[in-house]
Order: sequence, then structure tokens, then C-alpha cells
Amino acid sequence: MSIPRFGVGTFRLQGQVVVDSVRNALELGYRAVDTAQIYGNEAEVGQAMADSGVAREELFVTTKIWTDNYSQAKLVPSLKHSLKKLRSDYVDLTLIHWPAPGNGVELQEFMTALAEAKAQGLTRQIGISNFNIELTRQAIAAVGAGEIATNQIELSPYLQSHQLTAFLQEQGIAVTSYMTLAYGKVLKDPVLAEIASKHQATVAQVALAWALQLGYAVIPSSTKRENLASNLLAQQLVLDAEDMARIAQLERNGREVNPEGLAPIWD
Repeated sequence: MSIPRFGVGTFRLQGQVVVDSVRNALELGYRAVDTAQIYGNEAEVGQAMADSGVAREELFVTTKIWTDNYSQAKLVPSLKHSLKKLRSDYVDLTLIHWPAPGNGVELQEFMTALAEAKAQGLTRQIGISNFNIELTRQAIAAVGAGEIATNQIELSPYLQSHQLTAFLQEQGIAVTSYMTLAYGKVLKDPVLAEIASKHQATVAQVALAWALQLGYAVIPSSTKRENLASNLLAQQLVLDAEDMARIAQLERNGREVNPEGLAPIWD
């Protein structure tokens, strides 16, 4: 199993905005696209991919199952509906979007249904999102070691989640970082600005390079073509040990996304 290190996110992007963002990203060389049922933009993502002229087998498409569709009866049909919107016979990766404890559907049930979607060829790989250590253990127990491709979690220089990321890496589960720029808050950080100046880079590139150097995949989004192009260059930026040590000091448990009823108790 492999997860692309760099993709384009589509959270909060709607209508023509998401069509343009994904089209621009694909023109610039992105080949991984991240969406979700709850984003309400799978059809627009599908349109952008279809219009791009890029062959489907060159793309890596991720979607996420929303909590309403976790039951055994609903998960596979909901993914088939997503595939119609995405204009594809399969997705490369399907995630459970939130653990949603108390949702009324047990983890065993939705993980088993997700494994069934893979068995049917609807998704090449399966994974989880926003799971803590204990729930990740339960997910592994439900579908088997080596079956979970990634845990997509909020990570930024302000929220580094050392325990969880170390556990995932021990288990051979790829870490995908979302909200790597903390809704833009890190862009105003003076330490990151100093590091950016030293490397003649942008602060966004520094934050993304930090995540990449820790072995994480990233999926930043932007509505601006120049920012999409700039973000890609983070892959060429090499931070030194001093830079990484300074960024490590920025940890402040700065979680931006923690919806009640959906989120677990964090490690």
C-alpha cells in the first residue's frame, strides 16, 4: 500500500470554486485529490477530473464515508453513489471520516462494511480519519493488520500529536496531515517566518516541508493557482535539524477541529 505524499484538499470548497481549484492543481502536476461525502463537492471534483484529460489510472482519489452511512446496509450503497458523482468505477482510498462514538453504529460494523467495499473493488485501499490510538487499535482488530492504509488527522506545527503519530508509524499506518497550516494561523508565526526567510521560502512551504520531513502525507487546499503551485515546491525544501527542533518547540495543543459527538477523546 502506498499513499501519495502530496495531494490537493477540497474541504470547504464548493461549486465552480472547487472545479477550478482541482483543475488548476491537476494542470500544475498534482495527482492526488482528497474529498468527502460531507463536503458536498464530489460531483464537482469528478467534473474537474473528467475535464482535465489526465488518465484515471494516473490519479489517486480519496473520499470519506459520512456518519449517516456507517451502517452495514448503507456504507457500500453510499460509496457507489459517491463513485457516480466522481465519474469513476473505483476510488483509490476510502476513509471512515470520524469515529463518532455513540453514533449508534459500532466500530466493528462500519469497519467490516468498509472492508466489504474493498472486497467488491469499489476502493483500492481503506483507512480511517480522526481516530485516536485506542480506536485505531480497534479498527486494526476489526479488519486485520496491514489493512489500514492511513489515519488522516489534524496536524500542524501547533498540534504535533507525538503519541498518536508514533503509534501509527509503529503500526505501519501512513500519517496524513490535514489542516497543516492551522486555518492559516501558522502563516503569522515569527519562528516559521524566520525559517522561511533563511531558506528563501514561504511560511506555508516551511510548514508543509516540516510535515513531509516527519514522513507525513499532506493535502493542502487553495483557491489560488499561485498558492497551489507554491505549495508543491515544499517537496524540494529541506529543513535542517535546527529548523526542525525550533518547529518542535511550537507545539501548543492547538487543535482547530474537534466536533462534539464525532471526535474521540484525544491522546
